Amino acid sequence: MAKKIKAKDDSLAQNKKARHDYAISDTVEAGIALTGTEIKSVRERRITLRDGFVQVRNDEAYLMNVNISEYAEGNQFNHDPLRNRKLLLHKKQILALEEQTKNKGITIVPLKVYLKKGFAKVLIGVAKGKREYDKRQDIKKRDQQREIERTLRRRAK
Repeated sequence: MAKKIKAKDDSLAQNKKARHDYAISDTVEAGIALTGTEIKSVRERRITLRDGFVQVRNDEAYLMNVNISEYAEGNQFNHDPLRNRKLLLHKKQILALEEQTKNKGITIVPLKVYLKKGFAKVLIGVAKGKREYDKRQDIKKRDQQREIERTLRRRAK
């Protein structure tokens, strides 16, 4: 019997800009409370994380400013694309996130959305904004690493 081959990247949406603009120190997996038409749109990969962030209010975490497009086959009960969505986390996790965001310059950003056992999950990261010189330094390191790998491949031939 043949084994199932899992795809390399099971994410439905990624926030590549977040890894460029922020230094991610810690990540947490959270569930998202979605309506019926929202989960259908998410499964069609009609979600944008670019400007999203997480805010903790009244001991609850909310995913803000994330656009989930309206479901094409939806009717008058279709959802609002930019509504705030509640994140499903344990109380201790929420309190820890809230404590970390009290520091100046620390924010929580969504990194990617994926399905796990049929449920939509979001990977959120505790992030600190990078300065321009930090971004340039990361690009320089990445280019140097590529050059090293390129020369090693040439020598192997």
